[in-house]
Amino acid sequence: MAKIELDLAHAYRPNPKQDSDYALLPLKMTFDDGGAYALLGPSGCGKTTMLNIMSGLLVPSQGTVKFDGQDMTRATPQQRNIAQVFQFPVIYDTMTVAENLAFPLKNRKVPAAQIQQRVGQIAEMLEMSHQLNMRAAGLSADQKQKISLGRGLVRPDVSAVLFDEPLTVIDPHLKWQLRRKLKQIHHELKLTLIYVTHDQVEALTFADQVVVMSRGMVVQLGTPEALFERPAHTFVGHFIGSPGMNFLPAQSQGTQLQIAGQSLAAPRPLPAGALKLGIRPEYLGLDVVGAPGTLPAKVKQVQDIGTYVLVTIEAAGQSLKARLSPDAVRPEVGNALGIQVVGAHTCFYQNEELVA
Repeated sequence: MAKIELDLAHAYRPNPKQDSDYALLPLKMTFDDGGAYALLGPSGCGKTTMLNIMSGLLVPSQGTVKFDGQDMTRATPQQRNIAQVFQFPVIYDTMTVAENLAFPLKNRKVPAAQIQQRVGQIAEMLEMSHQLNMRAAGLSADQKQKISLGRGLVRPDVSAVLFDEPLTVIDPHLKWQLRRKLKQIHHELKLTLIYVTHDQVEALTFADQVVVMSRGMVVQLGTPEALFERPAHTFVGHFIGSPGMNFLPAQSQGTQLQIAGQSLAAPRPLPAGALKLGIRPEYLGLDVVGAPGTLPAKVKQVQDIGTYVLVTIEAAGQSLKARLSPDAVRPEVGNALGIQVVGAHTCFYQNEELVA
């Protein structure tokens, strides 16, 4: 395992002059030895570019890549001792499951007894022990991708294992099982795992630290809890959560907030001027019309999702969402009510960035 340090930028076109010319804007990142990380963001945000730079498949157009303090910017993937698992299965169909899993170890002349022990350990973790003697050609796409995952994990001496959206071809139910397995494998083997995905559920359930990216920038690095409770940028608030964070324009006057002509007490002194108030649907409180500290609102839609009830509300000229438990009292469409938007979980943003 290795500590990976990035201090770089990358552009696919020569002589980049503006931000839009970069696939990765200048960044400094450290991935600690033995950590489980997810690179999360929409398509085209630079996740795979960053992963390929770490693996050595791509040389950054400027800056350095260091493994345990050693400059590896121009080193090959083999020299970096990286294992990478791709979006689609990369296996040998003519080999058995056991032979596929053993192949990376045989290439490195690992003794046969160690190979057998390690292959058995990884196969058991992936629940493939009963398939070790089956030829890979006869397996489903799900099972072939499990072999790819196993080949990435089988080497105990790798600097890091990099995953590039490895569960794309996996059945939805098996995805949940494999995410749980990867989490378990990380705790048992203490490997450095870096996982690229655009699926927030995958990222938040797998990783100890999530790197949220947008347009070639790292917007926030933090725990799943921090990303949910204190998004550092309005993009993170919108991108994380189902549904994302509600935002309301507000004017701050220190200890008072003006929202659509209503005056509410600020929870603490805030910078004067234009702000955005952010509150998660889970924390948006519903109350009676005119209750102290509330904004007037009207119910536009009520949806029973099964595990929760989603209420769409119109307030201050904005469409907001409230997420209620299934046994909560449900308002009816057309009802007028008061909503509580200022509380312990409310975040405030100036120029799209969180006010400390």
